Amino acid sequence: MANLTITVPDEILRRARRRALEQGTSVNALLRVYLSQFAGMQSAQAKAARRVLELSRTARSGRRKAKWTRDDLHER
Repeated sequence: MANLTITVPDEILRRARRRALEQGTSVNALLRVYLSQFAGMQSAQAKAARRVLELSRTARSGRRKAKWTRDDLHER
């Protein structure tokens, strides 16, 4: 496991430590969870975006000769 050094204003670190203590955890553990989620979310979002683009290139659907306006679609 790698070590990470960050610079945080003293007051923010004090508040973070207090909140972590209230939750029965540590700032280190919270950051580990956040970074894990952030790293996974980034790759999941990128994968989803690639899939949507791939589907849009191969889709056979379309509106063909149909003509409608935004107002037609949202008519109440």
